Amino acid sequence: MADALSIIPGAVLRNLADKLYEKRKNAALEIEGIVKQLAFAGEHDKISAVISLLTTEFTYSPQANYRKGGLIGLAAVTVGLTTEAAQHLEQIVPPVLNSFHDQDSRVRYYACEALYNIAKVVRGDFIIFFNKIFDALCKLSADSDGNVQSAAHLLDRLVKDIVTESDQFSIEEFIPLLRERMNVLNPYVRQFLVGWITVLDSVPDIDMLGFLPDFLDGLFNMLSDNSHEIRQQADSALSEFLQEIKNSPNVDYGRMAEILVQRAGSSDEFTRLTAITWIYEFVKLGGDQLVPYYANILGAILPCIADKEEKISVVARETNEELRAIRADPSEGFDIEAILSIARRELTSEWVATRIEALHWIAALLARYRAEVLAYLNDIFVSLLKALSDLSDDVVLLVLEVHACIAKEAHHFHHLFSYLIDSFHKDHVLLEKRGAMIVCRLCVLLGAEKVYREFSTILESEGDFEFASVMVQALNFILLTSSELAELRSLLKQSLVDSSGKDLFLSLYSSWCHSPMAIISLCLLAQAYHHTNSIIQSLGEEDINLKFLVQLDKLIRLLETPIFAYLRLQLLEPGKNAWLLKALYGLLMLLPQQSAAFKILRTRLKTVPSSALSSENIKRSSSGNPYSQILQLSDDSKRNQDAANIHNSINFPARLQQFENMQQQHRQPAKSQQQHKSMSNSTLSHEMQRSEETRRSSTLPEINQPPSRSSWSIPGQMH
Repeated sequence: MADALSIIPGAVLRNLADKLYEKRKNAALEIEGIVKQLAFAGEHDKISAVISLLTTEFTYSPQANYRKGGLIGLAAVTVGLTTEAAQHLEQIVPPVLNSFHDQDSRVRYYACEALYNIAKVVRGDFIIFFNKIFDALCKLSADSDGNVQSAAHLLDRLVKDIVTESDQFSIEEFIPLLRERMNVLNPYVRQFLVGWITVLDSVPDIDMLGFLPDFLDGLFNMLSDNSHEIRQQADSALSEFLQEIKNSPNVDYGRMAEILVQRAGSSDEFTRLTAITWIYEFVKLGGDQLVPYYANILGAILPCIADKEEKISVVARETNEELRAIRADPSEGFDIEAILSIARRELTSEWVATRIEALHWIAALLARYRAEVLAYLNDIFVSLLKALSDLSDDVVLLVLEVHACIAKEAHHFHHLFSYLIDSFHKDHVLLEKRGAMIVCRLCVLLGAEKVYREFSTILESEGDFEFASVMVQALNFILLTSSELAELRSLLKQSLVDSSGKDLFLSLYSSWCHSPMAIISLCLLAQAYHHTNSIIQSLGEEDINLKFLVQLDKLIRLLETPIFAYLRLQLLEPGKNAWLLKALYGLLMLLPQQSAAFKILRTRLKTVPSSALSSENIKRSSSGNPYSQILQLSDDSKRNQDAANIHNSINFPARLQQFENMQQQHRQPAKSQQQHKSMSNSTLSHEMQRSEETRRSSTLPEINQPPSRSSWSIPGQMH
């Protein structure tokens, strides 16, 4: 200290602490000249003493003017040392950096000025202090004083120039500093950080792309900043990096994919759009590297497909198509279970488009990796079954395709139809609104005959007779009206002449017995008119109720449709189709005369040629083979013989008994309910009578005499 005081005149030291800037500046120039002489003489010990004096007595002084003087003095020492300043930087720089935290804004300003002048002199030698300087600049960029901010910006630009020139800069040491600060919300700090990222990325010798995963999330976070300028800067930086990724052969897609997946779910539209755009490029470029991340990527894409922002939705759809087009192997890390889990989760999405794409994924996986998907079927099957009740028709149609693919195995086939019937049982609205669509689509996908046989087999043993009746009526109506079932109807029309038709007829017959009108429709379709007449004649009073008449009304109207055109044409030959005529008249007799259906059927029957309606012709026709009209389809005697054999193999009396037995079972619950109601009414009446007697006995005076003889007489008996 004494050496320093002897080197620097007292007047210079007093002026260095003066409140006037000009005096401090002149004193600094004096110190600069003294240091130059000492450096020229090689007296570095004295220079160190001068630096220590300026540090101890000035920069750490409690008085602000002393601190200001110390800072300008240290800068003057550095300027005086010129090329030899590097060996004294360990003494000079720390007190300047410490002054960045000074409470006095003017001291902080002069600290920026001092460090700026020091940096101009030492340039590349300055790099050893870079991390500390960067930390200080980061804080000063958000300083509350505008002048300090301006000084910090000037210093920042100089430091950037020095770093870009230096070959000693360590990006590995810098990245942790950057990563720690990337989630700071202060807009000035964010601008400062983006500026450094952009500058360093522009340096050819610095590989910022290799460290992109360390600060990528922070850049995406800035896309939702309130400041348009910051959003623009972050987007510009990201666009530049994406372009570099496209041109680079070595990119760590995996770590960045995880970040993008998270950002794709951002509430900010611009962030979502940017993230999805990056994912799209990654899917095209990443190849095998992204295989382990497919499930996570899919989980990010599917919700965005239904995004309200059209740009996001379009990019998400394109990304989804690219991802689904990639053929990956489970042995390469392609996690089928994880992807199925994502698809199952999105089946419950509130957005129809997302649910549809989730089903497309399940269908695609089934087509490519059937064995593997079926191994995880228990995890998704319930969700797929529940999707049959989806509010969207498009979803239901697609999920039916998935089910049809799964149902190639017999046990899955049976499980599907058991669940469907159970769902219709629990939700009659589903049966009413979606039943026809579901059944018709399954008939197209799995074969109408196979579908109807399965439904019939399950319904035959259905314990809830009322539901079984409703379900059979629904299936029967679909059978009679749907264009998809035209071939099935054609086969049933051949029931009496073709073995396949006969087998189908008998397969449906058992469950169709749950509904009188369904069995009548089936027999009319099969042209078993004699049996139709037998069914009609067997109906009892309990069978002809309101529900029956409603179904009969539907059937009469269906008889006027093209589906039953063959039946109406047969009425042109009533002599050959007497049992058909009798069956139709039987139905007419069951209809109320004032109903529209009665008038429709009566009008139709009036058109039957009267010349062929003689009692003798009808009697002769009806006394012969009841199915002669079917057996006369061909002149081929062998074919007629085969048809006769098929007809004879159907035991119609047994079928009639089967129908009557089933109807008897249907009547039992109704009778039990009626009996229960009667018993309840009787019990109630008895209780009311006893109550009345008790009330009367409590109000009448006591009578000791026995009742008169007349009180024992039977009402209405003559005395």
